[in-house]
Amino acid sequence: MSLSEIIKEKIREYGPISFRDFMEMALYYPRFGYYTSSREKIGKRGDYYTSPNLTPVFGEIIGRQLEEMWRILGWKEFTVVEMGAGMGLLSCDVLTYLKKNEELYENLNFCIIEKSPAMREEQKKRLKEKVTWHDSIEELRGIRGCIYSNELVDAFPVHLVVMEKELMEVFVDYENGFIEILKTASCELKNYFDELGVVLPEGYRTEVNLDAIKWIKEIVASLNVGFVITIDYGYPSFELYQEYRNRGTLMCYYKHTTNETPFEHIGEQDITTHVNFSALEYWGRENGLELCGFTDQSHFLIGLGIEEYLKKLQENEPENYLKKMLPVKTLMMEMGDTFKILIQKKGVDCSELSGLKYRSRWEIK
Repeated sequence: MSLSEIIKEKIREYGPISFRDFMEMALYYPRFGYYTSSREKIGKRGDYYTSPNLTPVFGEIIGRQLEEMWRILGWKEFTVVEMGAGMGLLSCDVLTYLKKNEELYENLNFCIIEKSPAMREEQKKRLKEKVTWHDSIEELRGIRGCIYSNELVDAFPVHLVVMEKELMEVFVDYENGFIEILKTASCELKNYFDELGVVLPEGYRTEVNLDAIKWIKEIVASLNVGFVITIDYGYPSFELYQEYRNRGTLMCYYKHTTNETPFEHIGEQDITTHVNFSALEYWGRENGLELCGFTDQSHFLIGLGIEEYLKKLQENEPENYLKKMLPVKTLMMEMGDTFKILIQKKGVDCSELSGLKYRSRWEIK
């Protein structure tokens, strides 16, 4: 039975399901979901590229920020948690950099939170030491260090809502094909916008990522002292809910092409939405995190020495300079403003991190 048939059977048995539940099944249903299947997802033979696919320098830059955080926390035992490590490329590049600092590496615990068996197998091919795997952040308590993620939150299942006379939620039914129907939105969905101070105009369609709120609460509960780095594409509320985004941000990726039809290629295409960084900051603050800063990827890389890296590359490897410089240019130019970095802290007294040294045009309001 295909995943499409499985979803149809659920609708026949229980009635229309929320789009959030449809998206969760499409992405995470055991063996058949997009992320739980064994098909290639990232890279040339997959559906999209991520920053670690382009160049290992991205992992080196993350490593530099982690190294600085370790010093801030007193040069002691340091736990790094990557949530949703994909193919393991970023973890590999981060560890390669951190290994150069013998004292840090000796005191390092490196943990990966990964639910997908297929992804775990890929990660274990690359990561042979220092790494332990866990199903949930709740398995780790009293963390002293940093929890980071790269392009994770955009893949959480989301509720779709439409503002009519009142807020309505999109549900998925089946009548000779998957169709959308509207039901009155829950109080939880209405409160989401109330708490963020967002008023949607009539006719506005967008997404609500309640799973991201649950996620940030779980992180706060597991982190004793340290930092949270969230890298993803998205915006603060004031930009995310602009009138020209009145159809939302949901996008599907299939064999390096994009579409807005989640009811096609079910289980074979990625479904993503832009991250609301204001929501992560707000519910992080409500549960015990403080804001360190918010910037774009370009300014983050500059603050942590990407220009110095390029200078040394030109001096030491002139024959490889162009080949290695072009992916860095993509990180800086094509992806530099699209991807944002939110850094939060708990129980830490520090004035400034290098990755936040240079202000971008983006601010959390």
